[in-house]
Amino acid sequence: MRIIARKTLLDFWIKYPDAEDPLKAWFKVTNRADWKSPQDVKKYYRNASILKDGRVVFNIAGNKYRLVVWINYAYRVVYIRFVGTHKEYDEIDAQSI
Repeated sequence: MRIIARKTLLDFWIKYPDAEDPLKAWFKVTNRADWKSPQDVKKYYRNASILKDGRVVFNIAGNKYRLVVWINYAYRVVYIRFVGTHKEYDEIDAQSI
């Protein structure tokens, strides 16, 4: 999968250093993946929340942080839409961000 907006992750782990290793691990797995459907995502990440229209929410660092992406399965592209704390996540609409 091609991941768009890696800098978003970098900026986040500078602010929250304990998120660096888990986000790098997510990036590594996702970059090597070839997801054709939400079911493929669930094979790698059982705790991922599949939303409608290609949105997926990942729990990061033992569910301390949340990562919201939009996946274009046809083109194998993952767009990072949000990464933040649970409190920040509660203040957004994951479906429209």
